[in-house]
Amino acid sequence: MHRKSAYILFLAVLGMLVIGIVMLFSTSAFAKDSHGDVYFFVKRQSVWLGVGLVVCTIAALTDYHFWARTWWIWFGLAIVALACCFVPHIGMRINGSRRWVGFAGFTFQPSELAKIATVFFLAGWFARHEKASGRFLQGFVIPLAVVSVLLALIVTEVDLGTTALIGATSFVMMFVAGTSPIILGILSMSGLAGILFVAMTMPERMGRLTAFMHPELYKEDAGLQQMQALIAWGSGGIEGLGLGNGRQKMMYLPYAHTDFIFPMIGEELGLRISLLVVFLFVVIVICGMMIALHAKDRFGLLLGTGVVSLLALQAAVNIGVTTSLLPNKGLPLPFISYGGSNLAACLFGVGLLLSIYRQGVLEPVNIKRTAMQVRTTPRI
Repeated sequence: MHRKSAYILFLAVLGMLVIGIVMLFSTSAFAKDSHGDVYFFVKRQSVWLGVGLVVCTIAALTDYHFWARTWWIWFGLAIVALACCFVPHIGMRINGSRRWVGFAGFTFQPSELAKIATVFFLAGWFARHEKASGRFLQGFVIPLAVVSVLLALIVTEVDLGTTALIGATSFVMMFVAGTSPIILGILSMSGLAGILFVAMTMPERMGRLTAFMHPELYKEDAGLQQMQALIAWGSGGIEGLGLGNGRQKMMYLPYAHTDFIFPMIGEELGLRISLLVVFLFVVIVICGMMIALHAKDRFGLLLGTGVVSLLALQAAVNIGVTTSLLPNKGLPLPFISYGGSNLAACLFGVGLLLSIYRQGVLEPVNIKRTAMQVRTTPRI
């Protein structure tokens, strides 16, 4: 299957992109920020799609070891970009969060760069310190301390969802690299408790948690999105109401073209297409891990694992939120939701997987015996 994994991955991503553009065309015309142009979001997303395909091609044609040598550049750029979110006239405050940077009509979400920078750093670090992966200092304290610099800036933006996503991805990569699962488990519980504590100190986030526990009592305010999403699922049923015939996008379901586009797929295209989307994500995860396991070195293995973890966890959280299985976190659905910087970052990750595939080997990498293989990872 490894020989065809890149082709299957490409087809799955292409299917996602087609579904995303079609649903954006159907839902975005009713968005309040469309400025009177029914094609406003479609045109902007198309531009970002072009940018994403360019960076995907560049990443696929570039030797992935380049990112191991230059990880510090991207890490530094991520810190600067995140800091710009708090600079007046550059950082943009929307819905109580400072997650965006705007300049000359160009809007970008720096946390997307932070996700990639985190994967670059951790993959390079554990490739360089392979024998020390099981040690407490080099295999746990130092890498976590470096990643915490980015996490501290992101959580200050009041973006708990992205903070949890990067943290979970870091733990997955550390586990694969050989960090003690007991330590990771203890810290995971502590981190979850910390996020809950921070959420409880913020009235808006506490409202989301309360609405998640009792949605019927808060269906007019904090629980509005998830309650309307459930109505969309119930209205669509198996067959769906038909493309363009959805009702929840008509100002009933806020952000129907971004974070809550998945229920719109269910309402208009039905359960079958919704399950197809879930299936395509499963295919992407399987093909991505197949590529990572056949990487020719430890850096490629960890890089591929990090990219797949980012895509899989983000998709899982979005699907969980829009089906009322998780509290509202505000994470878009990869490849489908409106959001240019997220789309470009996801396509860049796909390009990294294709680069690993191009230089891969026929036999899968044995994580415990990579020290016996030829070292091709450059020093950091």
